[in-house]
Amino acid sequence: MNVLITGSNGLLGQHLLPIFLQDKNYSVVATGRGPNRSPLHDNYIYEPANLRAPGTAQQLLDKYKPDIIIHAAAMTQVDECEKNKDACWDMNVGATRNLVQAAEKINAYLLFLSTDFIFDGLNGPYTEEDPANPINYYGTSKVAAERIVQNSKLAWAIVRTVLVYGVVADPQRSNMITWVKNNLQQNKKIKVVDDQWRTPTLCLDLAKGCKMIADKKATGIFNISGKETLTPYDMAIKTADFFNLDINMIEKISSKSLAQPAARPAKTGLIIEKAEKEFNYAPHTFAEGLEIVAAAIPASR
Repeated sequence: MNVLITGSNGLLGQHLLPIFLQDKNYSVVATGRGPNRSPLHDNYIYEPANLRAPGTAQQLLDKYKPDIIIHAAAMTQVDECEKNKDACWDMNVGATRNLVQAAEKINAYLLFLSTDFIFDGLNGPYTEEDPANPINYYGTSKVAAERIVQNSKLAWAIVRTVLVYGVVADPQRSNMITWVKNNLQQNKKIKVVDDQWRTPTLCLDLAKGCKMIADKKATGIFNISGKETLTPYDMAIKTADFFNLDINMIEKISSKSLAQPAARPAKTGLIIEKAEKEFNYAPHTFAEGLEIVAAAIPASR
């Protein structure tokens, strides 16, 4: 089967590639903005594409005729989405609409990546049936994109996830683990919020969960995340302990003190019983995730 992975330069995209490449049942086409930034370059096709541009998605799908599309491309920086709403809408909604319309013409299966930020955070953690009520523009854009997918003529799946962490092959990009590690190693104090709760997700687990769903061409909404409910402060302390760094350099703060452009839901997290039951999905613990991330961090960092 032919699979197309959008957003292949991103954190999830760079974890999806090796998982699909290891399965000889798949021929892989990857697309992203600009040149290929994955460390893998063999046995698949990479084609840069701007899915926001009219006709680009159709040209891409006509050329490669994927049976399965994993749509991981998105604008995910929450504050940037709040400050640049047109760009956010174009990427998260417009590009999704273009891809759906093109996919309908070739009858492809579409797996769309969504987020816990579609919820208001008042009653977390959430199941797949809980109603969306976003409190920031990023969440609003993802709800709109979800509805485009749901109202399409396609066989589709929506995968919602939470606070994804892992290592990407780009030294300019950070994640929660490397940010804490790097700052504390340089004896820099950090401030971390303790009034937001999430079920942080190891990117490797998310990628495997997506493949489990795609393999079966399962349809519907699926929560794929970790199981432990942690605050960012909890994550920072666990990270410092793991790397034997000074936890006294970590200051616990309220999110209200940050004055961020976009509001954040207080308590989200996802209930993953559906994925556990239907796909035997079993995420790593955060402690196990730290070991995996540590092994993947280049020694130079």
